[in-house]
Formats: sequence, structure tokens, C-alpha cells
Amino acid sequence: MATPPDPAQLEAEKDLLRELEHAPVGKRFFGYLKFIGPGYMQSAMTLGSGTAASSLFAGAVFGYDLLWVAPLGMLLGILVMGVVSHQTLSTGQRMLPAMSTHAGKWVAFGFAMAAMLASIVWHFAQYNLAASVLVDATETIGIGGVPPIAGSAVVLVWAIMLSMSYGKSPRLVRVYEGVLKYTVWGIVLLLGWVVLQTDTDWGGIASGFVPNIPEESNGINPIEVIVATIAAAVGINMLLLYPYSLQARGWGREHRGLAKFDLFAGMLIPYVLASALMVIAAANTLHASGVEVGKGAAIPTLARVLGDVIGPVSGRLLFDFGMLAMALTTITLHMVCCGFVAMEWFGLPFGSKKQRLCMLLPIPGALAPVLFSAYPLWLSMPTTIISGAMMPIAYVGFLILQRKKAYMGADRPTGLRGIATTGILVVSMLVLLTGLTFYLIKKLS
Repeated sequence: MATPPDPAQLEAEKDLLRELEHAPVGKRFFGYLKFIGPGYMQSAMTLGSGTAASSLFAGAVFGYDLLWVAPLGMLLGILVMGVVSHQTLSTGQRMLPAMSTHAGKWVAFGFAMAAMLASIVWHFAQYNLAASVLVDATETIGIGGVPPIAGSAVVLVWAIMLSMSYGKSPRLVRVYEGVLKYTVWGIVLLLGWVVLQTDTDWGGIASGFVPNIPEESNGINPIEVIVATIAAAVGINMLLLYPYSLQARGWGREHRGLAKFDLFAGMLIPYVLASALMVIAAANTLHASGVEVGKGAAIPTLARVLGDVIGPVSGRLLFDFGMLAMALTTITLHMVCCGFVAMEWFGLPFGSKKQRLCMLLPIPGALAPVLFSAYPLWLSMPTTIISGAMMPIAYVGFLILQRKKAYMGADRPTGLRGIATTGILVVSMLVLLTGLTFYLIKKLS
């Protein structure tokens, strides 16, 4: 948003989209592919420690049984984001001011603060994972004795330097995000290769997409994994930043069809593919070999997902750098989210000292290796669930906006379409609340 798109280029894009709106399905499909963007970046950014942890534990502990969870979580997520994109692109209004005006100041304030708090809470898990894999990587190449807090400090310095570059050096940020994106997808391709090189029960995979809840194993409650997986698919901070990412590209009414396609092709498909491959690879290696993976599972144990097929050294290093890339993308997003909320809600000038200081709010998470060293990856599960518990405030805000004629005007869905869009928000909220309720009951029993 600090570097707006070229007006002439944007107008040419809108003209093409108007043509594609009435074009045959095939031509429209390939035409939309040229503009795929916000959904794809959201998909790349959501592949953090939460997705890695829930997928690896699901496969290592329960085999193929929980393959159905990630697609359900992301499907609900993109349906909600589809509603949000329709609101934003139809009205052209910035989300937080619009929610404050039409849904109530306290609803908007709760949404903004929940997104900031979730970013802070989630930060601990990202640093715990990043520090653990850095230490493991140094040990793999023969440098032992590096304390986890040292790895965390390295990540912290790098994250601060990079987050301060947002808005100042767009090219540097694009290069950095591109490197991380291709690193993550490189790991996904390697996981696909692992699946092809190991004994894969394709019938078992097919049945794994049928909802079922297995028995508790290795001290891990499947409900906890299910709730964490659904919460990891779309976080509240992503939900807050998404409408702004649409506006940052200059998207408007002409982009409404493209936005829905972008969520399907750029977010749902890549995320489901990546998470499913992680689950299957973990099931084919760790679960199939009888390795007991519990809450305190060490990184070298989990690295066997790639190590058993690629090699004990090269596979372990690739696993470490893939997990590091996932953590770094999310760490950056969290810091940017906190700075953005401060700028948008409190009216702080972009680039001001106060606004940039707010970007540093999540940095206590760098202490995670000192506080939670016994759970290098498992920490992602409870922090993801805590952050997911904040999502209902966002659903309530968007639900009110969806029904407000003063906000939506003639674009407010009515009839069956209105019932369907309202139902999407209500069902998504109920699924999450039901999962959280069962999780709490299990915890307290």
C-alpha cells in the first residue's frame, strides 16, 4: 500500500477483466491465472509452524486418518474470505473503519486487538521451531553446542531488519518473500517425491478424506490436532490483512470474480496439496516404521520424514531449512500485522517511530526456546488453538456487515444467496466453536 499500482496498468487490467467476465469458462480460467495474487500469498504465508505441526503430528501419530481435516479447515476459510472479498470489492471501504461505523466500534476494536494478540501468541511457536531447526542444522554439519537462544537471536535480528524494510524497500521484500516461497514449495515437491518413493496405501488415503476421529495415541488427543489444523488454515491476522491486500493491488468491483478464483486456485488447492503431502509423508515414514512421536518429539526424529528417503544428512538439512522458511514467513507476517493495526486503528503515520515500534510487539516470542525448549514443534498446537479461539469476533463483525444495507447497499445479498452467505459465516463459526468446546471438555475431564 506504500507503493500503489500504476493507474494505466490497473485500468488495462480492469478492461481485460470486463471482457473475461462474459468469456467462455476455459478462456476465463486461463485469463484469471495471469492475475493470481492475494490468495496465493495468503496460502504461502499460512504454511507456518501451525500447519507444519498439525500435519506432521497428524501423519506421524494417526496415519491417514486425519487427512480430511486440513481441506475442511481451508474450505471454510476461503468461503469466509470469499464473503470478505465481496464486501471489500463492492464497497471499496477500508475494513476496520467500515466495521467500526457499521458493526460497532467495540466489535472493530476487538477484531483489531485480537489480530494483534494472536500475532504475539503465535510468535512463540514460530521462534521455538526456528531456533530448534537452526540448532539441528548446525549439529548436522558438525557444529555442536549452539544453544537454542542463540538461534532465536539470529532469527530475531533478521526479522527486525526485514520487517523494517516493508514500505521502504519493496524490491528487497519481494526478493526475500520469493526466496522463502520457493524454499517452502521446494520442500513440498520433496514431500511429494517421498510419497512416491515409499509404500503408499492409496485406498487408505482415499478413506482418510472421510471424516472420522481415531483413538488417542502417544498421549496425543486427536481432537487437539483437529482443532489446531482447522485454526491453522486461516488465522485471524490473515483475515484482517486479506481485505487490505486486495485494496493494495487496486482491486475493485471488476475484480470480484477474479478474487473468488484466486482463493480457489491460489489458496485452497496449494494449501490442501501441501498439507496432505506432509500428512502422507509423515504417515509413510514415521507412522509406518513405528516411531513413537509424542508432544516432546525432537526435530531429528521429525526430520526422518525426508531423511529416510533422501539421506540422513541431506534430508535432515532440507527438512530444517524448509521448517525455517515456514517459520520466517509467518514471523514477518505477525510483525507487519501488529504495525499495520497500530497504523490503521490508532492513526499512526506509516513509517513513524511509534508505528515501527508496534511492529516489535511480538518479539517476546524470541524467548520461547528458553521457556518451552521441551516442545520444539508441539508448542504450535496450543498457541494455534488459542489464536483460533479469537476468530469468532471476526466472524461476528463480518456477519453484521453482510446484513447492513447501509454498508452493502445494492450489493447486499438477498434471497437464497443472502441465506447462503450468512450460513457460511454462521457454519464456520459453529464448526470452530464446536471443536473448541470438545477440546475443552477433553482437557477438563
